[in-house]
This record gives sequence, structure tokens and C-alpha cells, in this order.
Amino acid sequence: MMKGTKPNVLEAIGGTPIVKLNKVCAEVESEIYVKLEYMNPGGSTKDRIGAYMLDQAVKEGTLKPGGTIIEGTSGNTGVGLAMWAAVYGYKCIFVMADKQSQEKINNLKAFGAKVVVCPTNVEPDDPRSYYSVSKRLSATIPNSFYVNQYDNLHNRDTHYTWTAPEMYEQTGGEFDTFMATVGTGGTISGCGRYFKEKMPNVKIIGIDCEGSIVAEFAKTGKMGQARPYVLEGVGEDFIPENYDFKNIDDWVVIGDKESFLMTRKLLKMEGIYAGGSAGAAIVGAIKYAKTLKKPEKILVLLHDSGNRYASKIYNDDWMSTNSYLDSSFSVQIRDVLTTLGKGKGKEIFTVSDRATIGEAIKVMEQKGISYLPVVDQGTIKGMVSEKNLVRPVLLGEFSQSDNISLATHQNFRIVDENELLENVANALLKKEIALVTRDDKLIDILTEIDVLQYMAKKEAL
Repeated sequence: MMKGTKPNVLEAIGGTPIVKLNKVCAEVESEIYVKLEYMNPGGSTKDRIGAYMLDQAVKEGTLKPGGTIIEGTSGNTGVGLAMWAAVYGYKCIFVMADKQSQEKINNLKAFGAKVVVCPTNVEPDDPRSYYSVSKRLSATIPNSFYVNQYDNLHNRDTHYTWTAPEMYEQTGGEFDTFMATVGTGGTISGCGRYFKEKMPNVKIIGIDCEGSIVAEFAKTGKMGQARPYVLEGVGEDFIPENYDFKNIDDWVVIGDKESFLMTRKLLKMEGIYAGGSAGAAIVGAIKYAKTLKKPEKILVLLHDSGNRYASKIYNDDWMSTNSYLDSSFSVQIRDVLTTLGKGKGKEIFTVSDRATIGEAIKVMEQKGISYLPVVDQGTIKGMVSEKNLVRPVLLGEFSQSDNISLATHQNFRIVDENELLENVANALLKKEIALVTRDDKLIDILTEIDVLQYMAKKEAL
């Protein structure tokens, strides 16, 4: 072999770097370091367990030559298994829940694997669940091997014998807390065991998702009721055998939206292109850091690559449709006025409905304004603008002596300053005018130009 090369892609697994976060965690004093497992050749930490579990299956005789590898997967373990199968010439069938991204399904099919998609929101023992379907396939397909990463203890052994020692060697054990999101339980349990043996005072913190039952079970010993959630690869609706709760000191629970937003921040602010569980992990690490009385060094494992979530977390349309992406318009109108330096109680000029067009034009010229509310004894009857006054006068359509009512239009709405901008933004961008009130008193006027200026200022912040 040529110097400095690997005999095959499997030998390139591991040795992923650890880097310090600098911007997304600036609000806490603790230092947060991340293990970039997405830099494995298959794009996730599951490359490790895929290779290790199958190596052990061959040694134990449960996976025989020419056999078919079967597994229920959220996508990452499937890639690790498929990569191993490609090197050694095995067939694969993967069973996935329908909430997984299309990229994950496509990745597995690209390896030549067959993919069976099952409903997400069913109980684990439901015959339609991806756990049940995986077991049924392995029972009916000759010479097949069901990997079962959830209960296959070689999963957590992978991290005890490989991932954790690698991190310990990289850092010299100079960290106070290790954190990871949980799913099968293999990473947190295997790493937790190793670190506790090497560093008795280290704290191991699991990060679970709202809707999962794992953290609740760990704290209370009771099996709670799982609820639907969107985050992929985090949490479970049952307790896999890989969990070793005695080596897990505490738990942080996070939600879908905050995880997705943090995932995007990791890319934009740190250059880390990772999956949704990475955002969840950092949200969890920051929440944990805020509870500390003194700063710590926190080591966090980031599981997978962001390229499997391009159609979801990194897609503005998907994020907006699912209400995860905060709109620039999700603010009260008074906040917009403050940002623009408006709404400070200055006089709002109006014109009487008995005035002439010429008088209205004169007010606009003297006061340097483009819009005038037309009022009758304090009641707003309509609006006139520079545009719909001056041009018709120049073209001879109106005379300056004509009554203002000829040019008055109703293309406006009256809104309270506490109303959300998103409720009127579309109308403003279609040339409608907003007359903003405070305690029923007119305080300012908003137009499409104001909305555009507000957006520009927010982007510049």
C-alpha cells in the first residue's frame, strides 16, 4: 500500500476533531467544545457503531456470507451499515419512520439498499411501527441479520471502546462535563461509563426532546406517554436496552423550534454544518451552563451532518410553513416605530374634509409630508397622498379649487400600536397605509417604505 493511505473507507472512520464554540454560546461563561462526528466518512457517529456491530456479528457467526442486513434506522445508522455492506458485499434492507428527511431515504437508496417507510405516530409494538416491521422482515427473510441498534449492546460498547477513549486522548480528560443527545442510549451510556472510570468527578448529562419518554423515565422510573415531535434522531417512545442510567447524572430537555434555530446558527455563526440533533445538543449545553455557579469546560458530541436536512431545517420555506422560522414581522407595530424613530408624540397633520385640493397640497409642501388624513370633526374620513393629488392636478383632471373629497381614497386602515406588524405587513406592501393609534389617538403613519426601512435596519443589526 502507498504510504499514508487507508485500505478501505471503513478505516477512515474516527479521529474526528474537537473544536471550541466562540459565538453561539457567548451568553454563558463556560467554554463549550464540540466533537464533530459528522466528519466521519458516512457523515455521522453512526459510522462507528455500524462497523463495530457488524464486525462483531461476523465474529459471532450471526451474520453469514451472502446475508441480508436488516435495520430500523432514522437514517444515520443505515448509512454506517450500508457503507460496511458495500465494502464486504452484503445486501441491506432499512426500515424508516415517515418523519425522516427525504435526503436520508435517498442516501440509503444510493447505496443500493431497499427502504421501507412506516408511520411515525404509532406505538413501538404496533405492527406498523418500524421496530415491528424490522423484526418481521428478519423473521421471514432467509439468511438475514437484524442489527437492532436499540438492544444490541455492541452499540454502547462501540463508544466505550472507541469514541470515548478517542475523546479522552484528544482532550487529556480536561473537561468537567460531557453532554450528548440521546436516542438508542449507546453514545451517552458507553461514553458515560468510560469517562466515569477515568474521571470519577466528571458529570454526564443527557439531552432529551420534548415528547420523548427517556428523561422522564430516568428521573422517575415511570413510563410516560410519548407525544409527537419533529426532531430526528433524538429521544424515544420506549427504553432501549443500551441505556445504563447509573452513569448519567442529569438531564436537559429541549424543544423542536429552539433546536432547529440553533442548528442554523451553528452554520451561520460557527461554520458548523450539522444536523438538528447538534442544535439540540448546543441548546441543552447552554441551558445547563446557565445553571452553573462557576464556569466549566463542557464537551458536547455532535452526531451528524447538515446535508441530510437541506430540505427541512436549512429550507426557509419548510421552516416558515411549520412555524419554526421567526418572521421579521412578528413584532408589535410600536417596536417598528421605535426602530424607525417614529411615534414619539409629534403632531400628525390632517386636513379638513371641507378643504380644497390646493390647500392640501400647500400643507404637504410646507410640512414636507406625503400623506394627509382627511378628517371631519376629528373622525378620519379618508386619505390623500402627494401622488394622487399632484399628478391629477398637473394633467388637468382636478383643479386646485376642487374639494379634497374628489381625491380622497379609502386605501388605509386604522391599527393600534400593540397590533403585530405581520397582521398589516402584506397590506402595506400592497400600497395600503396604516394609521397608527395609541389609546384611540392618532400617533403616526406607516407605509410600505417604512416596512422596507425597518427590514433593512433589522438585517443590519
